[in-house]
Amino acid sequence: MTPTNCICRIDIDDRGLPPPTPEIAQERKVAIFDLLEENSFALPGRDTAPAPAGPFALGLSIREGRLVVEAASAQGEPLAEFHLSLGPFRQVVKDYFSICESYFDAVKRLPPSQIETIDMARRGIHNEGAEVLMERLSGKAMLDNATARRLFTLICVLMPEA
Repeated sequence: MTPTNCICRIDIDDRGLPPPTPEIAQERKVAIFDLLEENSFALPGRDTAPAPAGPFALGLSIREGRLVVEAASAQGEPLAEFHLSLGPFRQVVKDYFSICESYFDAVKRLPPSQIETIDMARRGIHNEGAEVLMERLSGKAMLDNATARRLFTLICVLMPEA
């Protein structure tokens, strides 16, 4: 039996963006794998219509300076589309890239105790990004913190200029 409150496919439209660094490409790959392995995502009912049943195919893109989240049925039938301002994400994405750069550099040359300290800071910023995403999707979609964290990683891929 396939779970209904989940994402079964994720499509990222990164056309027009510079190619990601190998580290960011790996983060994206891991985030997609982890997201599809375990996630919680649902759409609420609207007006008198019941909540659409999942599983859901999700599309992420940047259009006209906004983050676009498209939710469709597993068969591709459009269900919802959200256009979110990038403003609330910019600083946390910038901080996340900065700490990731420090982390990737530290892994190459620092002892485990210092790497762990940087990784804790990275996780903290990642949690902050997940909170921003959950706030922006409040009332539009329901997701858990782990799902929001993985989606935030994918949003970062779309905002390299942050």
